[in-house]
Amino acid sequence: MRASQVASFDPIRYGAYICLSVPASDQSAAADADVPGLAERLGLCNEYGAAGGDPEQSIAYLRRISATPGQVTDTGLLGAEAIVHVAATTPEPITEFRAGLARMLGLTVTPRVLDGVARPLSYTGLAMFNFSYSQRVLQQPAQVMPNAFLVPLSKTAGWWQKDWMERHTYFLPRYDDAGAMQSQGHALAAAQGIPCLLRRTYNSVAQPAPDGDFDFITYFECADADVQVFHDVRAALRDVTRNPEWAFVREGPTWHGRRTASWAGLVS
Repeated sequence: MRASQVASFDPIRYGAYICLSVPASDQSAAADADVPGLAERLGLCNEYGAAGGDPEQSIAYLRRISATPGQVTDTGLLGAEAIVHVAATTPEPITEFRAGLARMLGLTVTPRVLDGVARPLSYTGLAMFNFSYSQRVLQQPAQVMPNAFLVPLSKTAGWWQKDWMERHTYFLPRYDDAGAMQSQGHALAAAQGIPCLLRRTYNSVAQPAPDGDFDFITYFECADADVQVFHDVRAALRDVTRNPEWAFVREGPTWHGRRTASWAGLVS
């Protein structure tokens, strides 16, 4: 007799970042659109005041501060003046919200949508969970953590050709035969951000992702005092002498926004 205990890797959450650029001539009409009513009908709770974790079904309004190009061109994200994030434990509320928003905005606005799913952790055993996630930052009200960073990325074909055990090794330090550390790996290179950066990642439903999509949609929130920590962590992860994994990473644009309380405040 053998056990049958294969752990599920099915999605546990669905999410989409709807990137918007509303022409100036249409902003007044767009601000009057009943997006809050649509969100309420779908049971989406505003993340602006969230404390202690993501609401089960949520919506967030993010207003642009800046954006910088990446290795992968994405003009819809790079030029977005606003982003609406919607998330739920099933895909239906997101599909309905996207359709309702499209009807309200009409043909003058063509959103760029970055979507994906959250899955159970795949490279994280007990010790790594305790190191990386046991004291992770949960979502706080926007007054506490107003900054939002959205960074989509993909891995190269060389990464996906590796089996999962080899990919796993890139998250850990590497040592020589004498026990001297040769590189930190992802977990240690990013450790500075654990106490102060909220981290959220959506995976492409299929990996590697189809052409035109990203493998991962990564998102961060932080206080004003910790914006530099975000940039320091990014620099550490990009340093392939510290984190060899990044030789297989291709980043899209980095979009920096401010969490905003309402739809009207987002587009007016």
